[in-house]
Amino acid sequence: MSEQAVAEFLLESRENLARVENDLVAMEGGSAPSAERIAAIFRAVHTIKGTTGFLGFARLEALVHQGEGLLSAVREGRRAASKEVASALLDMVDAVRRFLDEIEATGADAATDAGGAAAALTRLLGAAPLEPGAAEVGAAEAGALELGLLAETDGSVRVDVRLLDQLMDLVGELVLVRNQALRLAGEAGETPFAAPVQRLNLVATELQQRVMKTRMQPIGALWTKLPRLVRDLGRLCGKQVRLELEGGATELDRTIIEAIKDPLTHLVRNAVDHGIEAPAARAAKGKRPEGLLHLRAYHEGGNVNLEVADDGAGIDWRRVADKAVQLGLVTAEQAQRLDEAERSALLFRPGFTTTDQVTTVSGRGVGLDVVRSNLEQIGGTVDVLDRAGGGTVVRVKIPLTLAIIPALIVTSAGARYAVPQANVVEIARVEDRAGLERVLDAPVFRLRGRLLTLLDLDRELAPDEATWRPPTGAAHIVVVRAEERTFGLLVEGVVDGEEIVVKPLPRQVKDVGAFAGATIMGDGKVALILDTLGLAARANLLGRTDAAPQAEPRRRAEDAERLLLLELSGGERAAIRLDSVSRLEELRPELVERSGGGQVVQHRGEVLPLFALEHLLGRAAERGRRGERIPVIVHTGPEGSIGLTVERLLDIVDEAAQLRRKSTRPGVQGTVVVQQRVTELLDLPALVALARAQVGAS
Repeated sequence: MSEQAVAEFLLESRENLARVENDLVAMEGGSAPSAERIAAIFRAVHTIKGTTGFLGFARLEALVHQGEGLLSAVREGRRAASKEVASALLDMVDAVRRFLDEIEATGADAATDAGGAAAALTRLLGAAPLEPGAAEVGAAEAGALELGLLAETDGSVRVDVRLLDQLMDLVGELVLVRNQALRLAGEAGETPFAAPVQRLNLVATELQQRVMKTRMQPIGALWTKLPRLVRDLGRLCGKQVRLELEGGATELDRTIIEAIKDPLTHLVRNAVDHGIEAPAARAAKGKRPEGLLHLRAYHEGGNVNLEVADDGAGIDWRRVADKAVQLGLVTAEQAQRLDEAERSALLFRPGFTTTDQVTTVSGRGVGLDVVRSNLEQIGGTVDVLDRAGGGTVVRVKIPLTLAIIPALIVTSAGARYAVPQANVVEIARVEDRAGLERVLDAPVFRLRGRLLTLLDLDRELAPDEATWRPPTGAAHIVVVRAEERTFGLLVEGVVDGEEIVVKPLPRQVKDVGAFAGATIMGDGKVALILDTLGLAARANLLGRTDAAPQAEPRRRAEDAERLLLLELSGGERAAIRLDSVSRLEELRPELVERSGGGQVVQHRGEVLPLFALEHLLGRAAERGRRGERIPVIVHTGPEGSIGLTVERLLDIVDEAAQLRRKSTRPGVQGTVVVQQRVTELLDLPALVALARAQVGAS
């Protein structure tokens, strides 16, 4: 008996058990199996039994033989395909797995005890245990079985995954050589080598796609264990759960499949234990006693989305907030202001749990934090959403593969970087960096009427912040998305799109938080792959990790509008609808001149009249800060542009500006509540009209 034969037996038996198990779970759930399905289960069990006899594992053979005898009775109509039969056969499957584990570890099946499973099978058969060889399929059926197996395996061959990994590494090196050859051929122009290089490009691309295809597996292969998992969890928690699987043919790289196995198990356990209610509780709410757990996988934008949805009670956000206060994660005041994104972030904190009792399923505070950390290691994200009509949806976004990815090559401070194309939304160009608008000392760009926060890559990666000076001249803006937040990367230039081979980074570089890997370019030099999520976190664009409400990203409600928050004298707050603002400026005080009794500034080729916002509101401005730049809100209309100087710009937020009290004062619409604070909502066009009236009066 060779080691290779045993290894193949173990692999084949485990695959057969996975198929048998799912069919038995469906049978136990009340689904009447067809004659073809019973026959398929019988053939799989018979195959396992035959191989165990050939390899000499007598104790395992005896157990499987009893299961085969019970299946034979069901197939011949001598016993009904009942839940009790299915449960006994599932116990047999568990015992067979224990035998297989022992054989893998020791090479023998002498120590495993299958007494409980064997006794249940004997009781259901109503006779003494069958001896091996007492129930055999007929010669015709056996011949058909062998022909069927040959037909299924003739077109495929088992390959060690280590060999596939080595092939993928070699293809990666070939892609690097291909890129170098294309670059050299492009620089050389028309030469005899141009045609062979193009042929090399086509062959390398085709080979890359074929080898990557061998590494791709349907996510359904990961779902084979879920029906049994949900069945066992439901029994343990006293719940009835129906599992629906959608998109099982969606393919992922094998390494990604392995990486999401544990996170997916955690999510399913949470859904059954925390999400779906017990039958009595569901009946009291007018629901069906049986809860629904729906898993869906689909491709979107170069990623795979995986959703785990249940129709349970949903998340008790008040309880989440109270628990967060109890654990010291937020203060009681902060807990009252938590929005959806901030509350969701709490669920992923290490040690956080709302379960008071520790059970075999949950309650120790280990789970969702592991899910997030494991997914972030492969470039994935996870989000928790309330489901319309009740229940919860956990949405996971993961890349298709980690080996070779399309990327956009950009330059910054003379160095080249790669941005994964899956994160890129679009590209824009600005003629002069110095002309960019700024809010709270951060550059912003008006993209189709909306202000886009910019992250200056030169500054973010500068080795010495103290001596860094902003470059001037033209630049490109790469609009990227990270965790549902869109922002712009301000870069020196955009080189080209290219397929890159991802190389791992040493821990010292990975800990920087700005890079996801490295690649070798066509000229043989190394380029770092940017981690857009890490860059956003470093620049505090996604908020702090301590779930502080003033720093976390905020989801925009359907009735929300974008508001510019500013501070008036005395610390009072005001807001202006951003769609009425043409641009924001920060002017040096020495540029302000006086003309015609008022203040003006020469800016962008025009003379811009300036008016103090607080004077227009009939208040005294308290500007006494010398040497500081003056924030200016610019409004442009048919009659030209006017600038309103303000004390201080605070933030740009998305909130519903619902008037709590109307105002009769010129330029003031009324009072609203923004970020839990009373705020005056100003009417910018009306204020501009007041300013023009003052000019006309003078």
